Amino acid sequence: MPGGGYCKLPNGSVVVALNLPSPAGRDGTLRFLVHAANRARALTRLRNLGLRAVYLRGNAAPPTPDEITAVLHHPDGLLWRPDQDATRELWAPARALLRRPV
Repeated sequence: MPGGGYCKLPNGSVVVALNLPSPAGRDGTLRFLVHAANRARALTRLRNLGLRAVYLRGNAAPPTPDEITAVLHHPDGLLWRPDQDATRELWAPARALLRRPV
């Protein structure tokens, strides 16, 4: 069961954070951050990327203030990074994860 959570912002939008298995066949889990109008819309954005079995049950691992700042300052509003090296890795846009090598 993937861990995750959400945080409602003062303007009514939400930031959802989810720990999911890597969709690109890499080992380990990835931490995804999504900024959207509501939780359902955030999960739909992830499903549209090809992450079909994405659900948010509970609020066990909500986004930290640093994660909220990162996703709010990114134009796409959808970021990821490896979960195990969270202190050393930078956030990357979701399209970089799913990009196929040439």
